[in-house]
Amino acid sequence: MGETPAFCVDSPQNGFSNGFGLKSKGFETSTDVGDKTFVIGGANNDSASSIGVQIFDKSTGNWVIPTVLGTKPKPCKGNSAVLLNEDRIMIIIRGSAPDDCIWFLEVDTKYVKDKKKVLGTEVVAWSKGVRGDAEKPVVISGPSGVGKGTLINMLMKEFPSMFGFSVSHTTRAPRGMEKNGVHYHFTERSVMDKDIKDGKFLEFASVHGNLYGTSIEAVEAVADSGKRCILDIDVQGARSVRASSLDAVFIFVCPPSMRKLEERLRARGTETEEQIKKRLRNAKAEIEQGKSSGIFDHILVNDNLDDCYENLKELLGLDGSTPTNHKPSSKGIDLPLNHLVSKIDNKILIKRETPELGNASKNLIVLDVSSLRGGAPGRTRGLNIYAIDSFSDGLNGIHKLSQRLQHY
Repeated sequence: MGETPAFCVDSPQNGFSNGFGLKSKGFETSTDVGDKTFVIGGANNDSASSIGVQIFDKSTGNWVIPTVLGTKPKPCKGNSAVLLNEDRIMIIIRGSAPDDCIWFLEVDTKYVKDKKKVLGTEVVAWSKGVRGDAEKPVVISGPSGVGKGTLINMLMKEFPSMFGFSVSHTTRAPRGMEKNGVHYHFTERSVMDKDIKDGKFLEFASVHGNLYGTSIEAVEAVADSGKRCILDIDVQGARSVRASSLDAVFIFVCPPSMRKLEERLRARGTETEEQIKKRLRNAKAEIEQGKSSGIFDHILVNDNLDDCYENLKELLGLDGSTPTNHKPSSKGIDLPLNHLVSKIDNKILIKRETPELGNASKNLIVLDVSSLRGGAPGRTRGLNIYAIDSFSDGLNGIHKLSQRLQHY
């Protein structure tokens, strides 16, 4: 067990611990990770709309401006930084909203390493910290006519407050009464191309010259609302999602036979003979991929709709055997503007520099980071946050540590 106080620098002109100054405005923190010093704060040369990140390489004596991925936190009045597990830095933002004050800068996670190989540059990635957990998204695929749409509608009807759909992005123009953010997120081709390159999309496809896709942020927004996201996509889209950083449940719905599928397609009476034959050819290829590709965790055979639906509910823990609707909490903390930060094992301790009147008995905020999940380019979930009396509750060691921190 040890302590890791955050090293805060309010004036860059005063220089950092390595003896090198940094010309920028704002408030910065400096955190050492191996032979690199990550300077976080102010505004970098790329954008003044977010917190800047610069790296000092102690082995070469050079400053590096990294490629910064993920949704970035906005400029702030200052921040505290604590290194976690040598691969990410927790950033505690001063003067921010309670649900927007905990962020993670990933510096050596798998996602960052993969992006370094692809881009050939130094890379860091932001991820917003969220209190509590969220149910895994559900990816449902299957050939046209197999009944997956009907199964999804049955889920939505029986559990309207439990499931939700992500809003897709597209580069085409809105049609008729379509509203941005409701039917689609309408965007420019150049913007979507860049976001795809930056790894912000789970899957995408070009249709008639326009891009369509599912962004990680759109899926995270469903989870933030307390619902479990359903993705109704084809096998190729599922393959892309499986290769992404999203931790999801993959379900493939297939017919009992090609003959049964053909009967269902013909019974709909909505396609020409040529269209039916094309759908059957595509369905045969999709079924072969779905059963043999290793993409899917579960295969459901829709021979009888009611039985298939019951099996689907059982896979999702909705058969009464397990609790349902584990709503995550995006509630943050009222972080004091002036605070001291330290780390003991998997707990981050935040102590008010000057106790407020009436709050002295709950003067210490504890962030338990032992159960973190997810990460860039999405949310980092699993934060457990609570306030305690730093002078009691059997935490004498923490109290002593808080006293020592006042000398930094």
